[in-house]
Amino acid sequence: MKEGIHPDYRQIIFHDTSVNEYFKIGSTMTSDETIEWEDGNTYPLVHLDISSASHPFYTGKQREVGTEGRAAQFKRRFGSIAARRS
Repeated sequence: MKEGIHPDYRQIIFHDTSVNEYFKIGSTMTSDETIEWEDGNTYPLVHLDISSASHPFYTGKQREVGTEGRAAQFKRRFGSIAARRS
């Protein structure tokens, strides 16, 4: 690997603002904000709008999508109305 072209990989604190949850992972992101973590060390802080802590797919709160297509759903819901008008 070439020297001096790769970003610094270090531990960073991410804050999911939608559920007010913090987690520490390795990343190359940069931030001007810092926070003192539970271990007593200071780490860069990055705010997120959504993460695995709040995303519906990872929390299990995702809506179930049927296998039926959109056109079939429309026909099922409004098919009798359209048939009467014809």
